[in-house]
Amino acid sequence: MQNFLLAVSKQLAIRLNRPLSVLSVRSVGGGSINDAFQLKTVQGDFFVKFNSAVQFPGMFEREAEGLNLLRNTHSIRIPDVLLVGEIDSTAFLVLEWIDGVAPLPNFWYDFGKQLAKLHRHTADQFGLDADNYIGSLPQSNRKHASWVDFLISERLMPQLKRAVDTGHLDRKTVQHFEGLFRELPDIFPTEPPALLHGDLWSGNFMVGSQGEPVIMDPAVYYGHREMDLAMTKLFGGFDRELYQAYHEQHPLEKGWEQRVPVCNLYPLLVHVNLFGGGYVQQVKGIVSKF
Repeated sequence: MQNFLLAVSKQLAIRLNRPLSVLSVRSVGGGSINDAFQLKTVQGDFFVKFNSAVQFPGMFEREAEGLNLLRNTHSIRIPDVLLVGEIDSTAFLVLEWIDGVAPLPNFWYDFGKQLAKLHRHTADQFGLDADNYIGSLPQSNRKHASWVDFLISERLMPQLKRAVDTGHLDRKTVQHFEGLFRELPDIFPTEPPALLHGDLWSGNFMVGSQGEPVIMDPAVYYGHREMDLAMTKLFGGFDRELYQAYHEQHPLEKGWEQRVPVCNLYPLLVHVNLFGGGYVQQVKGIVSKF
């Protein structure tokens, strides 16, 4: 591992056009997909994560594209992408290292305002120019003019099929989903396709070096903005000030909180396919009403 990270540091030095003298490397986790390290050098610190380029082809390229797309909105702080590459079938991504500090008193209010600003960046269609990943699973972003068509065809159906094929969900649950699909046109208010983080749970934001919000690990696409807001409620960890500030800047249509469970069917199906367990019952509980 030490040799791999030294090889990465050499490529990074070329990319930055300056020598890098490595002092140490420190494991910082990385979750179930990646290994991650802090690369300390005389010239500064860097965040490096890597995984199998064979198992997850193009994952870091897509992540880098997503980070840059978010960063170019100038709405919320995003880690700088410094280098994407591959060495001996191991893919790696190098980002700026951000030292987290205590949040500023207005952290959550600013977070809400900045998320609202991000969502004001829109496109003509729902989807994205390229497919990417949600966790370790492929995420299809084929474009649609209709949010409901996109939600069914590119989000719910692929995950539902996988869950049925692996035996996590049964035919009765599929019938409930079919009932939901018929009602979706009447559930969601019309919204333009908004640029979304796409995987906005509490593990994918941090407090930056100035006490500001920083978001990372996106699964970006242009979608219905309530999807990001709903995801923040799935596992908790977000303060009510965020929603207050968001609503002041970019008001949501009436009843959005009642639509949260339907929005969260997508990430819940992803979790069914990754982990099974109690997520199966959560999905069944939501769709049983349809």
